[in-house]
Amino acid sequence: MNITAEFINQNTNFPNLIHALRNAFATNNIIVPMRHHHDFPNAHSEQPTTVLLMPAWNPNGNSGVKIITVSPDNYQYNLPAIQGSYLFLDSKTGQVKAIIEAKALTAKRTAAASALAADYLAKKDASTLLMIGTGALAPNLINAHASVRPIKKVYVWGRNLAKAKAVCEQFEKANFTIEAVENIESVIAKADIISCATLSETPLVFGKNLKAGQHLDLVGAYKPNMRESDDEAIQKASLFVDTHEGGTKEPGDIVIPLQNRTITLDDIQADLFELCSNTKQGRTSDEQITLFKSVGHALEDLVAAEYYFDKMIKN
Repeated sequence: MNITAEFINQNTNFPNLIHALRNAFATNNIIVPMRHHHDFPNAHSEQPTTVLLMPAWNPNGNSGVKIITVSPDNYQYNLPAIQGSYLFLDSKTGQVKAIIEAKALTAKRTAAASALAADYLAKKDASTLLMIGTGALAPNLINAHASVRPIKKVYVWGRNLAKAKAVCEQFEKANFTIEAVENIESVIAKADIISCATLSETPLVFGKNLKAGQHLDLVGAYKPNMRESDDEAIQKASLFVDTHEGGTKEPGDIVIPLQNRTITLDDIQADLFELCSNTKQGRTSDEQITLFKSVGHALEDLVAAEYYFDKMIKN
C-alpha cells in the first residue's frame, strides 16, 4: 500500500492527531532508539546532505522506520530540502504494511507535536501567532496551533517576502486574519506564540524583544551549529523539549547555551513524556515565557503512520 502526500494533506484532522500523540507520549510503550544522524559530502553543494534514520517499535502492534535526507541547497532546483519515505511495518511478521510519503507525514506530526506542547505551555487565551519561516512546515504549524488556541491574527515572516505572501494566500478562508511582514522586530511584541521553522545558523529571535507571557516554539535548526534564538532568549524562558535525549544533544538552540554555560541540564523543565503523563507541569503563570525545542521523535512518526494507515483502510 502506498500512502501519498495528497492523501495525507486531505485526511488530516489536527485535534485527532494531537490526541493520538498525547496518548502515545503518556503511555510510553513504544521503543525508540536514538536516531541515526549522518552527514555525507554532496559533490554538487558546499553543504553536506544529512541522512536520518528514525526507527520505532511497538512490540504489541505496529512499527516503522523513516528514512530522510536533508539537502539545504535544494532550493536551487526548486525542490524541498527534506525528502524521504516511511516504511510502516507489522511488528509480528516484519512485513511492510505501507510505504508513506515522509515529507508530508513529517510536516503533519511535527506541527501536531508543537501544538501538543503549546497546549501545555501557551497561555489559554493566546490569540496572536508569529510564524517565522515559509517552508512546508509553516502552514501546518499555523493550522495546528490554531486548533489548540483561539488564534485571531497571524503574522508570517520569511527571508523572501513573496514566499511569506504565498503562505498567507493559503488561508484566505481561515477564521483568522493573516499578514506577511518584512521584519520580525515590528511584530514580535504582538505575538502570544512565536513559531520558528527554519534552517538558520544565526538567531532570528532575540531575548531583548521578548515580552512576558509569550510562548516560543522552535522547530527548525536541528543541527548543533544551527539556532533560531539567542542566549538571552534561552535565559529568559522556561525550557521544554520534545525528548530529553534528543533535545539536549542535537539542536544548537540548546547545545550551544549548554556548552557556554548559559544554562545547565537542570534548566530543562520537562519533555513531552513528562508533560503528557502529568508528572511535570507546563506553564505556571501568565507572566512566564515558555520555550519548546523540537528535534523530532520516531514515536511521532509511528503514531502518525498508524493514523494515516487507519484512514486509508477506512476509505
